[in-house]
Amino acid sequence: MRCPFCKEDRDRVIDSRSSDGGRVIRRRRQCLMCKRRFTTYERIGDSFKLYVVKKDRSRVPYDREKVISGLQKACYKRPVSAEQIQQIADKVEESIFQNFDKEVSSAFIGENVMKYLRMVDKVAYIRFASVYRDFSDAGELIEEVSQVIQETESIGQSMLFNEQAKKTKPEK
Repeated sequence: MRCPFCKEDRDRVIDSRSSDGGRVIRRRRQCLMCKRRFTTYERIGDSFKLYVVKKDRSRVPYDREKVISGLQKACYKRPVSAEQIQQIADKVEESIFQNFDKEVSSAFIGENVMKYLRMVDKVAYIRFASVYRDFSDAGELIEEVSQVIQETESIGQSMLFNEQAKKTKPEK
């Protein structure tokens, strides 16, 4: 495997794990030249086809990269790591493969992405939902944001933010 940092083809596998219900093998590798670590994923080839049924009833081949791309856009300049994005994509894929064989609706994929993204970052969730749900007016968006704020307050995060604000205020 070619190192993404120094482009040399000399590495060793440090750790291997199965994920996505056994459909993917995740390998941690270390380059023998620059000593940096990176992760690779081995997946099943295109021997089977899973199609996504879109809102307009058209069918396109399932592409994991589209899920990751959407997550990356929603998480832009947010404290969400590339590893967390991969984990969300893994969970969404696992859910897809557990429930569908040949076709899956884009609605199922979008709802699953939102479910896992909401647990990781509320702002990224709102960004994704605003594009995915295609709100017809600002009122619908405000309603969704209000629900997220109420949920955050109910789990005590607002108290955490208040504590942080107290710490940053200069004392007299």
